[in-house]
This record gives sequence, C-alpha cells and structure tokens, in this order.
Amino acid sequence: MGASGGAAGRYAGGVDSDPRNPYTEAGVDTAAGDLAVELMKSAVRRTQGPEVLGGVGGFAGLFDASALLGYTKPLLATSTDGVGTKVAIAQTIDKHDTIGRDLVGMVVDDIVVVGAKPLFMTDYIACGKVVPERIADIVRGIADGCAETGTALVGGETAEHPGLLGVDDYDVAGAATGIVEADAVLGADRVRPGDVVLALASSGPHSNGYSLIRHIITGAGIGYGDRAADLGTTWGEALLEPTRLYTLPLLRLVEALGDGVHSLSHVTGGGIAANLARVLPQGTWVDVDRSTWSPAPVFRTLADIGGLQLEQTEGTWNLGIGFLAVVAADKAAEAASTLTAEGIATWQVGVVGDGALPAGDYEQGAKGVDGGAVRLVGTYAD
Repeated sequence: MGASGGAAGRYAGGVDSDPRNPYTEAGVDTAAGDLAVELMKSAVRRTQGPEVLGGVGGFAGLFDASALLGYTKPLLATSTDGVGTKVAIAQTIDKHDTIGRDLVGMVVDDIVVVGAKPLFMTDYIACGKVVPERIADIVRGIADGCAETGTALVGGETAEHPGLLGVDDYDVAGAATGIVEADAVLGADRVRPGDVVLALASSGPHSNGYSLIRHIITGAGIGYGDRAADLGTTWGEALLEPTRLYTLPLLRLVEALGDGVHSLSHVTGGGIAANLARVLPQGTWVDVDRSTWSPAPVFRTLADIGGLQLEQTEGTWNLGIGFLAVVAADKAAEAASTLTAEGIATWQVGVVGDGALPAGDYEQGAKGVDGGAVRLVGTYAD
C-alpha cells in the first residue's frame, strides 16, 4: 500500500511536486499521486466494513479474521489477474470508469469457482504519468465491483513509470483472497455422469480475446469513435461493456441448492470448451449444444468484419457464456430459475457423459489440468 521505488504511492503520502526535486525532474509527480488518493478515498471506504482496520494510508491492509474462527476447517482461496489489452481501448477513447469493474470480474469471480466467499482485494496500477482523475476513475470502478461482490478493497498501489510507459499508458492488476469450508469446496470430484451443464449469459466479451478484437478493428480501418450501426453505439463504448459479476448470485445459488451444485467454470481465456473441461473429472465428457443460444451481435459483427466463422473464435471469445455450472439433474430447473431471477439468463447446454468418448474433436483438460473432455456441437441459433 505504500510507495515503492519509481512509484507514486497510492495509499501513502508523498511530497509536494517541486521542479527542484530530482524525483520531479525524473518525471514522477508525487503530488498528483496524493490528489488521486483524495479523489478515490470515499469510493474505497464504501467497500470496507468493520473487519478492515487502519483505513487508508498504511503500508499494509489489515483485515480482522476473527469471523473465521467459526469455520471448522477454513481454506483460503486466492486469485490474481489483470484486464489485458482491453485497457488499450479505454485509453484510446479516454474512458476509464469501467476497467476497474472488469478487474474485479477477472479476479474475484475466479474465487467463487471453488465456492469461496471473497474477503478482500488489493490492486496495482502502473502508468506512465499519474493523472489523478484517471486513476480515481479506475479505482472507483474497482470499488464499485468490490461493493457488488461483497469484497473489501483493503489497499493498492499506483506506480508511475516515466520512460517505460507512455504518458497515457497504464495497466491494472489485482489479487483477492476468499474463504471456503473444506468440505464445501466445489470441483471436478463432485461431478457425476448425468449432471446437467448450465450456461450463464455474459454481458459481452468481458475481458478476454481483446488482442483478436483489436486486430480485427485495426485491420478493418475502424476507429473506436466510429458508430457501430449493428450495436447501437460507438465501437469503443460497445467494446468497453463491463464484465458481468457473478459472485453473489452464485454464492446464493450454492447456499440455496446445497450439494446440488457440483462444479463451476469461469469462461475466460481459452473459451467455453477448455474452461469447462478443467472442472470435469477424467473419463467424463460433455457435448455443448450450440443450438441452445445465439451469440450476441457484438460477436457476430466482429466475426463478420474479420472474415471468420464463429466456430473459429470459440477458443478465444466466450460467445455469450460467462460462466458454466455443473449441477445435479434434479436441481437443474431450480438452479436455472434461481439465476434467471437474479437477472442472469441461464439455460441448459449439455449433460455429463461417461464411458467411451464419442468420435470427434474434443478439448481434453486445459491449463495443466487433466480433466474431462468437451466439444461444441451443432449450429448456433439465429
């Protein structure tokens, strides 16, 4: 939380910007860092309950863990991630108030995959030059996402790297910690043949596949300020659609259905098949039926512009599915209606099979996990 070498410390004090100060001459404006802190303080405090001690300004965030004494065998879950090249679009159109929410989605929603309740999060912003209003916008977005997921934002750092990053360049990263009872951990070991796979709708590309998106847009000579007729907005605004946050709806689902929820998958890098395969046990397989949904216009339009079939993008984009839930067959209808009532369109896309793997091109595990096998079959609905 304090300043580090080459950084304008975010939650710690600095010194006045002075042209005679050699740090200022090197391009680091500590006064701008202090102003950014003042602009974001109220947003950060909204995420902090009585468990957060010390407030803003310390070198480390403190979180009262007394409540964890009520657990029988508490396991801590942790995740870290960034937003990727989506930030380049935010920088191009000078809109920074949603990138922070994307960061929370990428970090905190990974924790809920194991059934963990998030406790707290920290963030890190590296930039070429501290522009207080821009940094404050980013952090307000992080704070908004933390508040929506029940996560305390306990600290962060803004590092100013002149000469390494351009004056308008920045990148964001974060880390979060959650808790889950040992006997309540969700995962592949709970999955059984006959379980139903439910898809939870995404809000758009979320924060994955933006290198391909930007390649398509640039190659077509499209500007982010140009109107995207099929999307009803500019390209920049459409592509900065914030990541949907699933944490609290999924935690409520797990609480309501008990052991009816077996595993969860966050559809991020790698697409639908690879991420589902990670949360299935070896020897099982799922055919995900494309005909059960129609990818949103943003995916169809991008594919058309890039001269691609939607099937060619399945290992890159979520194509309208942000999360997958593997649930007991007798709980599937209740799970789908519960999530739909939470405002997340949810539908069945497949059933877990076992035995001999049908002939076809399956994704077998992913990212070092030797899990189940998944393929997408059929044709997307119109």
